[in-house]
Amino acid sequence: MSHADIRVFVNERGVSVPAGSTALAAVRALFPEDADGIEAGRLRLTDSRGLPTAADTPVSGGAIFRVVTARERLEDASA
Repeated sequence: MSHADIRVFVNERGVSVPAGSTALAAVRALFPEDADGIEAGRLRLTDSRGLPTAADTPVSGGAIFRVVTARERLEDASA
């Protein structure tokens, strides 16, 4: 990890990404297929509380992201 790397978490797994990276880049570093699913709209990103997060959200140290199916988010919103 270089001085310009930021440690974040995706689905409870830590990853270091360059400063200025997006949430999608953090997902792609660990789970390339999930990143493709987010771009295709099959999957969504949430923060640690389950709130929707944009794929282009800049990461910050210690940020927690979760990948969920698009359907899970729709079901949660209607509950």
